[in-house]
Amino acid sequence: MQHIYVIIHIVKNQGGYLIPILFNQVLKGTLMKKKLLSLTVLLSMLCSSSVYAVDDNITYKYEPINEPSDYVQENIYSYIKKYKFEEIKPVVKKYEYVNLAWWAKFNDEYLNDYIIRAIENNKDLKMASLTIDEYYQNVIMQRSQEMPSLSAGFLPGYGHFMGKTQGNFGVPIIASYELDIFGKNHNKTTGVRNLYEASILDEQTAYISIASAVGSVYINIVKLDAMIDMQEKIVKLRKEISEIMNISNKEGIVSTSDLVKANKAYIAGTSDLIELKKERTKLLHQLAVLVGDSPNNINEYKRADYKILSFSGDIPKEISSEVIMQRPDYKKAEILLEKAGIDVRVARKEMLPRLNLGGLIFFNNKYFESLFTTNNMVWGVGGGIFQPLFQGFALTANLKAKKIAFERSLRNYEKVNLTSMQEVNDTLVSVNMDREKLEKQKNIQALEQKDFALTQQKFEEGVIAKLDLDQQQENLLNVQKMVYNTEFDCMIDYINFYKAIAGNFS
Repeated sequence: MQHIYVIIHIVKNQGGYLIPILFNQVLKGTLMKKKLLSLTVLLSMLCSSSVYAVDDNITYKYEPINEPSDYVQENIYSYIKKYKFEEIKPVVKKYEYVNLAWWAKFNDEYLNDYIIRAIENNKDLKMASLTIDEYYQNVIMQRSQEMPSLSAGFLPGYGHFMGKTQGNFGVPIIASYELDIFGKNHNKTTGVRNLYEASILDEQTAYISIASAVGSVYINIVKLDAMIDMQEKIVKLRKEISEIMNISNKEGIVSTSDLVKANKAYIAGTSDLIELKKERTKLLHQLAVLVGDSPNNINEYKRADYKILSFSGDIPKEISSEVIMQRPDYKKAEILLEKAGIDVRVARKEMLPRLNLGGLIFFNNKYFESLFTTNNMVWGVGGGIFQPLFQGFALTANLKAKKIAFERSLRNYEKVNLTSMQEVNDTLVSVNMDREKLEKQKNIQALEQKDFALTQQKFEEGVIAKLDLDQQQENLLNVQKMVYNTEFDCMIDYINFYKAIAGNFS
């Protein structure tokens, strides 16, 4: 573990503040060269508790030790922070897929850690990476069809040849090459390479999906923390109400029917609390699997206090439809459409003649030591043209099948286009309407808080009984549950928006 001092200069002008990209870092007391980081990372260093950055295929974690101190010198503000500097592990730049700077806007170091762990350990992501390797080998295999082939053999034997019986050694060397004058084999290689590129986009989709799943599960766990905390307070109040009703019933103040209702409410509240804890445990199990860990370790999983968790980003009310062109599924649909067109061209070229070149060198002798001599060598070169004439209509059927596949790819491309627009619009609608819903609920909460304050004042003045105060407090807790529930629903909306635009948002 090392320490790094980051000096960030913020220059004030009429329009606000300008933050230069370059900053100096001092590592182990030695002045290092200037580093280039994005504006997002610099802002994150000022605001968040920890920052992840990728440079030269190595992931670095910057974790602040103390709060920044600042001084004013003319129009320049300098913030000096001391960070713990840790090289996590050499990795491919797949952190760029998930846009870690966006996740830093939740200002939650635990969430960032879970995202990193999922990137490194999730089994689905590892399988997606292996699929890319597999498709890459397919490209190499197909590309070999554009090159000459050469093979050799060794044929020892014993037999009767025009006289006496004797042993013999033979070494054939055969070369062949199909002249790709119509570009058929090259087209096939391009088509296989398209599949390889599509597998890379599938991997990107997998990374975004896993990161979104980790974020959603984590937010829902913290949401359940809030619901459980509120429910425990409600259960405590209902228990107290039940005890008061029991005493009042014995004194003949309340009816047995009201007592039964109070007891039922207490039991129902306890049952709801158990259900909430069950759901939280199941989500913790799910989070463990997402980060590649055993569900038996969920007791070690930390998370932020639900009262302070918030999202500091700004989700726009509307966004350009061009953002869907950056989605990996949209790019994949384009690539597959291109491949389908190539397959049609290849199917047509299968009907054209093939021009093959070939050569043979054959060494044969009964004595191995004198086998490789010109006297024992037979050689020849030649070529041939082969034109398919009749193959049971297989070639025409193949061409029609490839045309149908092209039409299907075209319809899939159009569908992906429409579906992408729908998903982006749906998430924006959810974000905007849940925000509006939250504002209304906060107004209700403020009114309920005032009502509770008045009730509490009446209780202190002896105007109402403790039972009335407890019931009013339970109403307030239910409203608080409603507000927290919507607040976390808004955070889930933000994650869905992130997924819909494939993380391409600063």
